[in-house]
Amino acid sequence: MTPLVVVLWLLNVTLDTVGQLSFKAAAGDPEAGDGMARWKYMLARPWIWVGVVSYVAEFLVWIAFLSLVDLSEGVLLGSINIVVVMIAGRILFRERLTPLRVTGILLVTAGVAIVGVAGGG
Repeated sequence: MTPLVVVLWLLNVTLDTVGQLSFKAAAGDPEAGDGMARWKYMLARPWIWVGVVSYVAEFLVWIAFLSLVDLSEGVLLGSINIVVVMIAGRILFRERLTPLRVTGILLVTAGVAIVGVAGGG
């Protein structure tokens, strides 16, 4: 992988993680209430907008990334986002990582490492 591809890949992972965590922070706020009041509360909070901006930026970075790698390679490399979001969810939101989830994390990480080392060839 070229340095540009690596930078775009890492930026994509970062933006996706920030977006996911922001949406979780907005949606998981216990003060939000129910129904339409919940939506009004979330839309007035900065976390939802951080998530939206992160996803728009991620979309642009993803398009740039896919313009430089094969789709099959890009999608596999992009799956590391799942791992990063799960670990960040554990750290920031104290979500459980069961043995089955840890096994999944290890398998996805191994797969991404194999694709990253093997490249598009």
